Amino acid sequence: MVAAVAMALATPVSAQEAVGHWAGTLGEGATTLRIVVHISRSPEGELGGTLDSPDQNASGIALAEVVQEQGKLTFTVPAVLGKYQATWDEGAGQWQGTWEQTTGPMPLNLSAAPPPAPLPANWRASDEDIAKALDARIAPRKGQGIVAGVVEPEGRRVIARGPQGSETFDGTTLFEIGSISKVFTALILSDMVNKGQVALDDPAEKYLPAGHHMPERNGRQITLKDLSTHMSGLPRLPDNMPMGDPEDPYADYSEALMLAFLDGYQLPRDIGEKYEYSNLGVGLLGYLLARAAGSDYETLLHERITGPLGMSDTAVTLTPAQAQRLAPAFDMYMRPAKPWVLPTLMGAGGIRSSADDMLKFAAAALDPQSPIGPAMKTALANRVDTGDPRFQQALGWQVGHPEDGREVVIHNGGTGGFRSALALEPAKQRGVVALANSGAEPAATDIALHILVGAPAVATPPVAPAPPPPVVRTEVALPAAELDRVVGRYELLPNLIMTVARRDGGLTATLSNAPTLPIFAEAPLSFFWKAVNAQVRFTTDESGKVTGAELTQDGQRLAAKKLEP
Repeated sequence: MVAAVAMALATPVSAQEAVGHWAGTLGEGATTLRIVVHISRSPEGELGGTLDSPDQNASGIALAEVVQEQGKLTFTVPAVLGKYQATWDEGAGQWQGTWEQTTGPMPLNLSAAPPPAPLPANWRASDEDIAKALDARIAPRKGQGIVAGVVEPEGRRVIARGPQGSETFDGTTLFEIGSISKVFTALILSDMVNKGQVALDDPAEKYLPAGHHMPERNGRQITLKDLSTHMSGLPRLPDNMPMGDPEDPYADYSEALMLAFLDGYQLPRDIGEKYEYSNLGVGLLGYLLARAAGSDYETLLHERITGPLGMSDTAVTLTPAQAQRLAPAFDMYMRPAKPWVLPTLMGAGGIRSSADDMLKFAAAALDPQSPIGPAMKTALANRVDTGDPRFQQALGWQVGHPEDGREVVIHNGGTGGFRSALALEPAKQRGVVALANSGAEPAATDIALHILVGAPAVATPPVAPAPPPPVVRTEVALPAAELDRVVGRYELLPNLIMTVARRDGGLTATLSNAPTLPIFAEAPLSFFWKAVNAQVRFTTDESGKVTGAELTQDGQRLAAKKLEP
C-alpha cells in the first residue's frame, strides 16, 4: 500500500473544470454509499486524485486514467476494480454519470463539495487521545493489539494496547514491519554511497553474479537509484514465484529463481519512464548491496544501522528469546496467520522490530548528527515524481505534503498478519510509529498520521465476514489446442489486464502488478487457481473464437474482453 498524506485541493474554478472536491451518493433506496472524489492537476497538466467512501471507512483510494474533455469526465479506481464516467450538466451544476464495479452500472452524480478541513494548528496528541484511538481500533478485533510510539522534543512515549483478554503489549513486543524494511535498505545504500563504496548511478548488473544479466531497454541500464526509487520498470513481484504456501508467499523464492527471472525478463517500458512500486526491485537492491560489500544483508543491517543505534531488537532472524516476544499474527478476517519468511527479498520486507527500537530509529532519522544522519540526508535529497500529487518518492522514503509548506516523511508496511507505519515531520522534530498484529484494515497508517499531524483517524468497521469457502474443483487434462485457444490478453478495466500464457505444458495467468500463477483446467474454456479462490471462464462468439472472459474470485465477478495481439 502506498503511504501518502491527502493534499488540500482547490475548489472547482469553472463549470466544466474537474479539479476540486466532489461528493455524491451511490445507489438508491435503502442501500446507499456516500462517495467523495478529490481531483487535482499536476504541474505538467496531468489529472489525478483520490476517492473516499466514508460509509465504508475508506479514504485516499487512488484514481487512475483521469480524463476530462468536452464536458465529460472519466476515471478508474484500480484498487476496487471500479470505473466512473459522467457528463457535466450545467443546469444541475454536477457531473451526472454512472459507476461500474463488479456489477452493472449504478447512478452516481457528483456535486461540488467543500475541501477537507485544515489540519489543527500546534497539534500534539495526548496520551489519552492516543489510547482512545487504539482502543477504538482493536475493539471489534478479537486478538489484535496495537502499539504506538512518539518521539518529540519533549521526549519519548509509548502507548500500547494488547489483545482483549490476553497479556498486554508494550514497547518491547515484536512485530513484522514489512515494507518499512525498504527504508533500512535505502539507508544502507545511502551510507555506502556516502563512503564511496557504490554509486547511485552504478548499473545494478555490476553486482550480479557472473553470467547473469539485468534487463535493459533502449540502451539504458537499471541503476541502484532506479531500484530504490521504484523507477526501474521491474514489476511489483516476479512472475516465477512458486508460492508453494500462499500464507507465506516469499518463503520458497530462491536466489536461483530471482536470477533466472532477471535473465529472461523484458521491460514493458523505458527505465525511469514511470513510477511503479516494486517489492522485487528493493529486495533485489538489498541482495546487490550485500554482494557489493562482500557480506550478507543481515550483517549490513547490523553494522550500518541497528548496531550503531543500539537497536538490539531489530533483525531479520530472531533469537529464540525474541521469538517469544513476537506478537501473534492474524489475517484480515482475524484468523491466525503465519509469520512471513523472505530468504531472498528480505530487503523489501523481512525485518522485525519493536516500538522501543523504532523510536530509536525515528530519533536518529530526525537528527543530522546521528550515525545515520548523513545517510538520511542523501536518501531524502534524491527524489522522483510519482504521478500522484500526494507524494514524491525518495530513496526508500515517501515524502507527502499534507499542507502547503509542510512535509511528512513516511513509509508503511504490511505482511500476512501485521501492519505498520512510520511517519516523521522533520521541521517539528516529531516522529510516530504504529505497529499492529493483524492484516485487517484500516490498520496503522491513519493512526500514525492522526498522532503526528492531527489527521482524522478512520472509524473501525466490524471485522469482514469470512471469505466464501473455496469451491472443490477437479483438475482435468485438455488437449494442447484447448489451452492454446485461450492464450492472450484480457482487459478487465482500462489499466487492469489479465495475461494468459503457456508455460511448462500448462497455463499461467497474470493480473497487472500481481504475481504470475498457474491455472488448471476443469473443463474446456473453464480454469481455476489453486493458490487463490478464483476461477475464469472464457467466452466465445458463434464461430467458437474466444472473445472474452469472466473472472470470479471470492464471490465477485468481473467481465473482460480479449484484446487483439
